[in-house]
Amino acid sequence: MSTSTDGSPPGIDYVAVEESPRFDELKRKHRSFVWPLTVAFLLWYFAYVLLSSFATEFVSTRVWGDITIGLLLGLGQFVTTFAITMWYVSYANRKLDPLSAEIRTDLEKQEAGA
Repeated sequence: MSTSTDGSPPGIDYVAVEESPRFDELKRKHRSFVWPLTVAFLLWYFAYVLLSSFATEFVSTRVWGDITIGLLLGLGQFVTTFAITMWYVSYANRKLDPLSAEIRTDLEKQEAGA
């Protein structure tokens, strides 16, 4: 295995890549999307759990036939999960993937040049 002039192995300096402005931008964009949605969904989920545990009369209220508010809220959990997933995929395709592709292309060029 060859080494560079300073004794370190040749190749990509991944620490420098991780500290680069573009990688910081990628992390910032990811976090600014994921964290607020995570908090919002967890609040919505715990509200559902607490309502089903402590507001049984409310969630037992019939809306139409045997359909209750609790059933609608439970189904809303599934709808919310799928909606957030589709939203994230769309966001990642538009904002995160192009930036990560740029970073990956630069790394591949560095690796080819090493």
